[in-house]
Amino acid sequence: MSSSLKFIRELENKGYQNIIGLDEAGRGPLAGPVVAVAVLFKKELPRFLLREVKDSKELNLKTREELYNILKQDFFWARGLVGPGLIDRINILQATKLAMRRAVNNLEHRIGKNFSKTKTALIIDGNQKINSQFQEFTVVKGDKKIFVCSAASIIAKVQRDNLMKKYHQRFSEYNFLQHKGYPTKAHKELIKRYGFSPLHRRTFQV
Repeated sequence: MSSSLKFIRELENKGYQNIIGLDEAGRGPLAGPVVAVAVLFKKELPRFLLREVKDSKELNLKTREELYNILKQDFFWARGLVGPGLIDRINILQATKLAMRRAVNNLEHRIGKNFSKTKTALIIDGNQKINSQFQEFTVVKGDKKIFVCSAASIIAKVQRDNLMKKYHQRFSEYNFLQHKGYPTKAHKELIKRYGFSPLHRRTFQV
């Protein structure tokens, strides 16, 4: 058995029928939303996915996008967003939790059924629970260890990158196409030159 499935199988043996992996992209940037993704585990998995799917940060752009195109077609998943204005009001930790709750809620709508409160397990990358109505299990470095969290990390990363590419068309002076809102030296210099855009998080230190 793949090590990335071991914990999932343990949860299945405990009677959980819906096992959902959660991860996010965009906690650290100076601009743009935080994007969380919820991925529902399915029993039939091609071996190559078990071998190739890993933390998005460990994948090059080409491989990440290839896996994204497979995952988005083969799995039930949904995203949740929290924009910069709300991030500034409630802080990035609470915004990340909210984005994850929104992702799970959107996943229920996408599937068209309500998940059982006692038969649904959320596997959350990190050490913070999100105050949902479901059973929550946090796993530090879950995006490296647990298949559904790795899958969520890939989808979240590509989804957010694609959003920032669209924002670049409206705010091309900030060059979001290149840095995706992260605090690079070039990005900080552009903020000093042009000031904040509506996409920038005002409470983040430049």
